[in-house]
Amino acid sequence: MRVIAGSAKGVRLVKVPPGVRPVSDRAREGLFSSLGAGVEGARVLDLFAGTGALGIEALSRGADHATLVERGGSALVTLRRNLALAAVGDRAKVEASDVGSFLRRNDKGGGPYDLVLADPPYELGSPELDETLALLGRGWLHSNGWTVVLTRGKQSSTPVIPVDWVLARRLEYGDSLVTLYRPDPSAQSREDQ
Repeated sequence: MRVIAGSAKGVRLVKVPPGVRPVSDRAREGLFSSLGAGVEGARVLDLFAGTGALGIEALSRGADHATLVERGGSALVTLRRNLALAAVGDRAKVEASDVGSFLRRNDKGGGPYDLVLADPPYELGSPELDETLALLGRGWLHSNGWTVVLTRGKQSSTPVIPVDWVLARRLEYGDSLVTLYRPDPSAQSREDQ
């Protein structure tokens, strides 16, 4: 694995620890091409961060700050080493926590976020994933616009998303499905009436 573009372009990341399934270089490249200039200056929340490859890619491409949430011990060691290798650790905060516990906090430290990168284990069940997405809608997302990126296996069930979210784009890479969600513009216009 390597950083694809930006200030850390070409940096080889540490070997992936057992039990961690990173997003492939090809999928990351396609995802960040789809996000385009929306990454620059963004506040990023990387959930189920694993090796940190998604958050590091965002920082390399000009994101202002990234909060990376991961609970696995070996993944946390790898994530911290990768931040140092890519020389982006000064703009990152690592949260050693379960995602659900982190999102239930009253303190939205680092937020609200413009970009959320969620790469949960493919075996994460619908109730947990649906709750994660619902929790994001409770003060974690920037009111001026945001994008939530969800990576799942192609055979995974479709998650229940909050009512004011809309599917913006679906990208397929091998056995991975990358889905981008954004605010539903019609929900905003209903609120303005």
